[in-house]
Amino acid sequence: MAYKQYDDPAVLRKLQVVSTLILEEFDRVCAQLHIPYFSYAGTAIGAIRHNGFIPWDDDIDVALFREDFERFLREAPAALGDAFELIDWHTDPHFPACNATLALKGTYCVPDEFMKCRFQYPISIGIYALDQVPRDPKAYRKQARRTWLWGRLSFLRATPHPHLSLQGPQLVAVRSACFIAHWLMKLTGFSPAFIHQHWEKAARMAEHDTADEKTLYADYTDMNPLAWAVTKAEVFPLIEHTFENITVKLPHAYDTILRRGYGDYMQLPPEDNRKNHHPGRLDFGDYA
Repeated sequence: MAYKQYDDPAVLRKLQVVSTLILEEFDRVCAQLHIPYFSYAGTAIGAIRHNGFIPWDDDIDVALFREDFERFLREAPAALGDAFELIDWHTDPHFPACNATLALKGTYCVPDEFMKCRFQYPISIGIYALDQVPRDPKAYRKQARRTWLWGRLSFLRATPHPHLSLQGPQLVAVRSACFIAHWLMKLTGFSPAFIHQHWEKAARMAEHDTADEKTLYADYTDMNPLAWAVTKAEVFPLIEHTFENITVKLPHAYDTILRRGYGDYMQLPPEDNRKNHHPGRLDFGDYA
């Protein structure tokens, strides 16, 4: 299923500009607290290929190693400006994702598939923890299966209509299964907190294993965690790069990392595969 594009390019551009304000605040707080982060996934591609947003993209993602992520959750709220708030499943029981977001208060940017959820996404950036990958392939497969299962359940608990890149009879079958799973969880009292606790336990199962410069760290919110796996030697020392009108952090081996996950990332994807998170509700609040 192709991603729905914005009818008015000016609206998308405004969302990009406002989102950059959040990234600037995130960067400021990380510098103040001496917490290392780096631009992640499409945001990293946008920085390298476009010196800012990928033209059709509407969100920003950043990543931190787990220990830095946890310290950011603890210490950042006291350092944030009054216009911003940090949200994850600990702060809002209805938050559907297994990452965290830094948001602008009084705004809304609710993707189409989440319009009927109790949690209404604000304009925000995604903050992702990278967890240690087990050296044993069997242990990794176990970890990946568990995080995949609990991660999918976290979204299905929030919405019976997730975005599905399927067509024809397969799309109908999976949509029906998602609808049934959603209502079964609601009717049986399957809480979001229970799901998130089990996802995090699986994601962190290797964090006490011995690590060295070849140890991989991955984003277990992804269906394929190894798609963007990194070593600390590839990340540090960080470098700075232009993103819109600000400067952000990137891994120094960004080319190696991006090619591992995306192949020729400098090549534009076909128009029917240009991903975004088209909002059914968009309110800029005081930034209108």
